[in-house]
Amino acid sequence: MNLARHGAVVTVAEVAAAAGVSRATAYRYYPSRARLIKAIVEESLGPVRRFESRELAGAERVRDLFHRTFPRFKEFEPQLRAALQLALEHTALERAGQLQEEPFRRGHRRTILARAAEPLRSRLDARDFENLLKALSLVYGIEPYVVLKDIWGASNREVDRVARWVADAVIEKALRDAPAIAKTASRATARKGTIRRTK
Repeated sequence: MNLARHGAVVTVAEVAAAAGVSRATAYRYYPSRARLIKAIVEESLGPVRRFESRELAGAERVRDLFHRTFPRFKEFEPQLRAALQLALEHTALERAGQLQEEPFRRGHRRTILARAAEPLRSRLDARDFENLLKALSLVYGIEPYVVLKDIWGASNREVDRVARWVADAVIEKALRDAPAIAKTASRATARKGTIRRTK
């Protein structure tokens, strides 16, 4: 965690040297960069992955998730940037058919967001619920820090505010469109019934 505090991808050799152990010993614990970064991410985001909101309504649960877990992203921003860096490197190499080590995979936010937004599932069809989760995933995690701080020079407080504003907006949009979808489906069903009776 200390070696990754500047946002660089840490190597197993660096960890061995810093810990005063042999490389062979370090590789027994972390046989690849992917395993090492995975351990760093788990240390950083363990509480986030286990987070359970006590709110009952879906929108409030998502707001609670953002409010209570974003401080963790801020605290471990350098380590999470290192994880993002390795993930991007591995994805590019894998697509080019040149990856020669165990790939580092991401994706826990899908489960985290789905758990928080679960009460909204009954108010949306399956496709719209998935679209909502995908939209929320764009502003949940380290990525809004990268975009808003690196490009816009935003403060941590601004990152938190904008991310939560976007989350509220996409939830509101999803729920606002849901009744129209339901009415359209209802009218289509009614028309089919009328056609059958006419025939």
